[in-house]
Amino acid sequence: MFQFEFMRYAFLASTFIAITCGVAGVYVVARNFSFLAHTLSEIGFAGAAFAVYLNMAPLWGMLLFTLLGSISVGELSMHTDQKESSISAISALFIGLGVLFLAISNSNSRYATNILFGSIIGVDRKGVIQLVILSIIVLLLIFSVQRQLNFDSFDHVGALANGVKVGLVGLIFLVALAMAVSIGSQIVGSMLVFILLTLPSSTARYIARSVPGMIAWSVGIALFSVWLGLYLGFVTNWPVTFFISLIDVVIYLGAYFTHLIKHKV
Repeated sequence: MFQFEFMRYAFLASTFIAITCGVAGVYVVARNFSFLAHTLSEIGFAGAAFAVYLNMAPLWGMLLFTLLGSISVGELSMHTDQKESSISAISALFIGLGVLFLAISNSNSRYATNILFGSIIGVDRKGVIQLVILSIIVLLLIFSVQRQLNFDSFDHVGALANGVKVGLVGLIFLVALAMAVSIGSQIVGSMLVFILLTLPSSTARYIARSVPGMIAWSVGIALFSVWLGLYLGFVTNWPVTFFISLIDVVIYLGAYFTHLIKHKV
């Protein structure tokens, strides 16, 4: 399998993406940002389609739209009582814009499918370098404020009482989340990136009892799912996204029912 260059690139890129999404996902779940991550994936779809319309690489359009969307939607969700309805409206708007950009760019349906559901085996050397650099930036952003982010994510009231600059910490995390969505979309596509950002970390919460433990388990599960998904995709010629999604769901359900059984006994 590793005799093929595209598979070596795929494994390298997916490794960094899994680590990034595994780490960011712990805070996505802790801050109840799962819905926001899903919305950003749809905003990222519009950004990728816009980039295609301008004859640019989809990744850069995703980054632009998700960065702007993350900050604006994040702020909106904190300053309205109808945040679900407001975010749903924004999500619908950007899905429509994505469809429009693809239509007027005359892109074929296969290109649209790659944006929506990913095409990791199509990543070239240049793409791998870009993904690795962006992944490192996301991790540096998160770890630069990790102590304050831990405090704010798991004890928001306590963070406020202790003078933590929750607004700045939240803004930095929103930027990191936007970048993580854009990066993760390269594996599972803009429509399913929230899987890597939520399921491994949600599973980790049933297993670990500390933040470092949750990060370790989340990253480990994400790595296992993308590595095994790539292998199964290679040997079966079925979509890699299907296998990654299936593996993450099975692991999550296993952890959930095990947790349920233990607490009923």
